[in-house]
Amino acid sequence: MKDQNKEVLYGLYDDEQDLLKAVKQANEDHLEIMDVFTPFPVHGLDPLLGLEESRLHIAGFIYGAIGTLTAFLFMTWVFTRDWPIIFGGKPYWSVPAFVPITFEVTVLFASVGMVVTFYTICGLAPGVVNPTLDDRITDDKFCIAFNTNDAGEDKVDKLKSFFSATGASEVNTKTI
Repeated sequence: MKDQNKEVLYGLYDDEQDLLKAVKQANEDHLEIMDVFTPFPVHGLDPLLGLEESRLHIAGFIYGAIGTLTAFLFMTWVFTRDWPIIFGGKPYWSVPAFVPITFEVTVLFASVGMVVTFYTICGLAPGVVNPTLDDRITDDKFCIAFNTNDAGEDKVDKLKSFFSATGASEVNTKTI
């Protein structure tokens, strides 16, 4: 269960380059960043935050392989055991005729599986309400957030001076 009632100090930046410089400075100052929010992907931010490459492509491959096997085995069973009809002079088991449907089912399984996996991992299931720090983060502002639950007044002052030194346009506190 996630910790409810987090006290968050966050700074808003107007430009992604300012945000990247601020994250680099936070790393140099050994500040523990809770999260960074951006309205679009920022190139070079993942390595600065120490984030690993997503493994979603591995799940996509597995879902695609399951789709390929499902389609190919189902058509093999249908055309050789369940309903063996010779049409157009083709044999019962005609692999080239299976290719288009196998491809489509592969894409279907991979895409649906990856969407469900992504939503599950990110906590975006129906009915889940994720708190937002500031509505402008999804539009045109960039944000660095620090958890200040257990921080003393001197630590909060240090974070506020960090934001002013790195060019944050606003510094706010919010309980989420």
